Amino acid sequence: MEQSHLETEFEGERHPQTKKKRTSKMWVWRSLVVLLASTIAFCLFFYLYLRYAELPPSDIANASQLVASDQSVLTDLVAGGENRLNISLNEVPQVVIDSTIAVEDQQFYRHSGFNPVGIAKAFWKDIQAGSWHAGGSTITQQLAKNLYLTQEQTWSRKFRELMYALQLELNFTKDEILEQYLNVIYYGQGAYGIEMASQNYFNKPAKKLNLAEASLLAGLPQSPNYYNPLLNLPEAKKRQKTVLDLMVQEKFVTQAEADKAYNTKLQFAPQRTTHGQAPYFTDYVTWQLKHKYGISEGDIYRGGLKVNTTLDPLMQKAAEKAIENGLKDLPKSSNLQVSLISIDPNTGEIKAMVGGRNYLQSPYNRTMAKRQPGSAFKPFVYLAALNNNYTAATQVKSEKTTFEYQDDNGDEKSYTVHNFNDNYLNGLISFRNAIARSDNIFAVTTNMDIGPEKVVTTAKAMGIESEMKPYPSLALGTFPATPLEMVRAYAPLANGGFKVEPHAIKSIENAFDDKTVSYEEQKQALIDPGVAYILTDMMKSVFTDQAGTGHRVQHLFDRTVAGKTGTTDTDAWMIGYTPQLLTAVWVGYDKDTLLSPTESYLAAPIWAEFMKAAHLALPETDFAVPSNVVESYIDPATGQLATENCPVKQREYFLVGTEPTDWCEVHPSLTGTVKNVEQKTESGIRSFWNWVTGD
Repeated sequence: MEQSHLETEFEGERHPQTKKKRTSKMWVWRSLVVLLASTIAFCLFFYLYLRYAELPPSDIANASQLVASDQSVLTDLVAGGENRLNISLNEVPQVVIDSTIAVEDQQFYRHSGFNPVGIAKAFWKDIQAGSWHAGGSTITQQLAKNLYLTQEQTWSRKFRELMYALQLELNFTKDEILEQYLNVIYYGQGAYGIEMASQNYFNKPAKKLNLAEASLLAGLPQSPNYYNPLLNLPEAKKRQKTVLDLMVQEKFVTQAEADKAYNTKLQFAPQRTTHGQAPYFTDYVTWQLKHKYGISEGDIYRGGLKVNTTLDPLMQKAAEKAIENGLKDLPKSSNLQVSLISIDPNTGEIKAMVGGRNYLQSPYNRTMAKRQPGSAFKPFVYLAALNNNYTAATQVKSEKTTFEYQDDNGDEKSYTVHNFNDNYLNGLISFRNAIARSDNIFAVTTNMDIGPEKVVTTAKAMGIESEMKPYPSLALGTFPATPLEMVRAYAPLANGGFKVEPHAIKSIENAFDDKTVSYEEQKQALIDPGVAYILTDMMKSVFTDQAGTGHRVQHLFDRTVAGKTGTTDTDAWMIGYTPQLLTAVWVGYDKDTLLSPTESYLAAPIWAEFMKAAHLALPETDFAVPSNVVESYIDPATGQLATENCPVKQREYFLVGTEPTDWCEVHPSLTGTVKNVEQKTESGIRSFWNWVTGD
């Protein structure tokens, strides 16, 4: 035995590599054992964690709220469970289950929460596209996202989604997961869950859905707004075809059954309406959340959002009341429509919005409908003129006139301008008088004199985004624009020259991730404050001048105000503003029906009644006079500086250096010395006596 030991030692000394190999093998085996044990321990810990760790609280029941400026709730986007009706899986027809699994997760009953193949395919598509599309999610993952996460497209969110999906699989059966999914997934039109979707789209409980209806609904969750059959039926049918093809592929239905379902004519339920206060406004806010702030429709209705809006509830009520009173004498059969939008011209905050006579009958928001503004467009012509050597003393001959111009094709055209009722002064008309009377000759002559291209440029800079062409008729507002565009474009006149953007949202608070997004004010200098003030001062005459087109409502709202009326054969406008509030009212028919003489006068009284009520809590103020403006008295008949003998002396404002320097030649001073027009004019005899005596 001893010899054997010595031989072994001897062999080790003679062959050292053999000993090293044995040691190396032992190290490898020991490492594998440790790795295996560690892996088993980690997997066991991971399993126990997923199995017993509490899932985060779901915010699915929280209502998204739109809140007015006084913090009163305008509406709950998901109110009192109204948009979410839970049902058990036993109440869901098999065609709904089959169509959902076919289009969303064909391996649902065979995977453990995630589909590695699907994730890999989606990842490869993302790499090829160079962007994140977040595909490959199973039904369980989608449920986890809707219950516990936001819609943000990040890898960290995707990882958390995967972890929650695994937890769901360990804590619930497949049927329980599918039941939850069908009760929380968003189908568009404010409907969460298959039961609410069935009622919203087909006015029936989910248990009565047939294959045609089920296959259409199953295709909606991928993009509820895009595939909404009430808004985009052709794309909804394409998506339905995809669902049916997948059902055939998975042997849920035969090809004949799929073809029959696709060709079945669908009977949709009447579109449901928004509830709550100021429904036109709340619809507009929802639209802005989607298109301006990029919030998905699912996140908007999913809950947890508090949207602080700009709406003033008292002003909104005043707007609705003014419209009700203004149209109360119309026959019940009348289809005449109306819109009112009022903003703070200094910030752009929308204070009141009414988009029609009755939201339940027509939810179409006419504050965003393009209509011919008529003479309400003229201020942009006059603004361009004041920036191109016109002054408040400028005069134009008011007579029937024909203008020559070239159209888009370069063809020679003629355009004859008429005043209302063919009423012409047939003489010179002052700038102020032309604005007050809404003289068309002055407007078109000015437009063609300075160049209609400059008017187009000016109007676009002020905020008119709709198409305009440099034609003579441009001055008379023949190119349609929306009331929203018009208040945006008028705002710089009211606020001293600054461009502001009309907006409805102050901030968005997300209770789920404790984040707040606030509106960033974009106020920027746009036009000379002196020019804005001069034009505003002349636009006061629309109300103060007895011949002014708005004079008939001055007694209804007797504050310092400027504005402009606009009337076409089919549209009536009143746009007016104080330093605190700018309001546009439009009256007309949706299908361009001709207005009667009575109907064409309805916009102004509605505007006046609203403005009076809206200003009750606002201090009375005038527009601030800029430092680059001087005051002079002129004779409106000549446009020259008024002497003590001019029968009419009109105060006007001018940019420093542009005021008239010539004295009135029609009414010269009798003494040869111009008197201060603000002093009492002396008689000719008294002036002669003073000359004789040397006084």
